[in-house]
Amino acid sequence: MRKKFSVTQAGYQIKLTAEFIGNDLLLVITGGDTPHLGTVSIFNAEEQDVLRFPSHDGRFHKDDLLAEKLIENLTEQPIGNIVVTSGVHVNQITKEQIIASFQMIEKLADQLSGWLKNNQPNLPEAEYYQ
Repeated sequence: MRKKFSVTQAGYQIKLTAEFIGNDLLLVITGGDTPHLGTVSIFNAEEQDVLRFPSHDGRFHKDDLLAEKLIENLTEQPIGNIVVTSGVHVNQITKEQIIASFQMIEKLADQLSGWLKNNQPNLPEAEYYQ
């Protein structure tokens, strides 16, 4: 199952693609002038971790802040693990556009929650050799 969402505000767009892989959920956040893979975040019941890719001037991308905000605002939680790739870049971004990015993520979380409410995978438990 796969679904795409988008929100436009403050002169740019953020897109979210959600795809179930078994009972796990892959979320891809992209947008702005130069979409990219800035961070990879993992979430499950036991841990949360992030990998930040290098950006420029020795800095690292901070797109995981959007991923964290998205997960915090989900009202319908998926069954399994969640992996979020995030990469939004707006050229010459303003403070207002940065603030808007978090508002946009909240709107995307609402859209995603609505979809998750009616679209949970119904797969049997995995069986292992004993």
